[in-house]
Amino acid sequence: MFSKAAILLALSCAIVDAAPITARDCLTYICFLPSRRAPNFQYGSTKVRGVNLGGWFVLEPWITPSLFEAGPQGAVDEYTYTQLLGKDEAFTRLTQHWSTWITQADFASIATAGLNHVRIPIGYWAVAPLDGDPYVQGQLAYLDEAIGWARNVGLKVMLDLHGAPGSQNGFDNSGRYGSINWQQGDTVLQTKNAVTALARRYASQTDVVTSIELLNEPFGPALNMDIVKQFYYDGWGTIRDSGHNTAVTIHDAFEGAQYWNGFMAPPTAIDFVILDIHQYQVFSPGEVARNPADHVSAACNIGRTTLRDIDKWTIVGEWSGAETDCAKWLNGRFKGARYDGTFPQSYYVGDCNTKHAGKVADLPQADKDNLQHYIEAQLDAYEQGAGWMFWTWKTEGAPEWDMHDLLANGLFPQPLTSRRCKFSLDDSL
Repeated sequence: MFSKAAILLALSCAIVDAAPITARDCLTYICFLPSRRAPNFQYGSTKVRGVNLGGWFVLEPWITPSLFEAGPQGAVDEYTYTQLLGKDEAFTRLTQHWSTWITQADFASIATAGLNHVRIPIGYWAVAPLDGDPYVQGQLAYLDEAIGWARNVGLKVMLDLHGAPGSQNGFDNSGRYGSINWQQGDTVLQTKNAVTALARRYASQTDVVTSIELLNEPFGPALNMDIVKQFYYDGWGTIRDSGHNTAVTIHDAFEGAQYWNGFMAPPTAIDFVILDIHQYQVFSPGEVARNPADHVSAACNIGRTTLRDIDKWTIVGEWSGAETDCAKWLNGRFKGARYDGTFPQSYYVGDCNTKHAGKVADLPQADKDNLQHYIEAQLDAYEQGAGWMFWTWKTEGAPEWDMHDLLANGLFPQPLTSRRCKFSLDDSL
């Protein structure tokens, strides 16, 4: 079934070309639709400077370890957390978490820091739950409230479908750690239903909700990319049915930004598309073995190469100050780190003792200096594209990932354009 937006595409193309043309065929031709206003944020001309509200509506053990330390012991993700607790106890605990982890005061602090966006991850189970799933609902009342808070302080919201049925990547941040079963059975259709539910509830609030991300981090190397692309087309049509000037964000599926050149781009009638790429330098042994200067150089190279010659608005929708993977449970609950060689198929690079947990203020001064330089290099690099969203606003004790703590300790520049390190992104660097 095509959405109303897709049917309009076909009809508009038929006016230009006398031969019959289908909605899908139309995507390869120049089509003329009634004019639409651009999103209520000037993507491409005004830099996105934002932060993710991680660990709020989609649990991640490393962001809020206290939730998991309180039991159940076998829980490694939100699926097993709710499954082992049972719905009543899970609802009680998560309602307390949803009401306290992010508050109106956080939105005020985010705006005061000069940021203009928040990216809010949400799981499919919050908007289109499936029979038999252990997940509990109730998130949307708090999400509604959050959108009001954003409106009050002038922040724009990108809603991010962070977890899909079957798991699109096997990561705990998809809701279910383990195998990748998205694209099996009805999981793609079920994900479309979740996008539809999000769009119908929020896409009309275009003064605040300026973008909806169709799916976070589908793991392209393990998926059928033709199905991913069709899901993106269908999702775009769904968003257009509900919000004509809402930007549609697609993740690069770990295929790289250049892979998507020519897709959902002029001269097709697809409009207002944002490409989201994520940049971390800690998830391979080679990356954590880099010295601080190498981390900075690699970040600058993203600005020199990756973010140039892209035919879409391109943001780095997740990145952090981390140069190691030492943060407690970053690689999964009970799992070790590549940096100290305790993660499978890794080797010892250094000691995680001062990097495992804590606060920014407690870091050695050398680590603080390196962290500041690395953050500022990334800001310079990622603003070669359409902007960035830091991961994440707050944690319970992962200082390299905690923007609130980094701001409080002067390691994130204030104002955001006041960068002391002055990195050059030209070819002479």
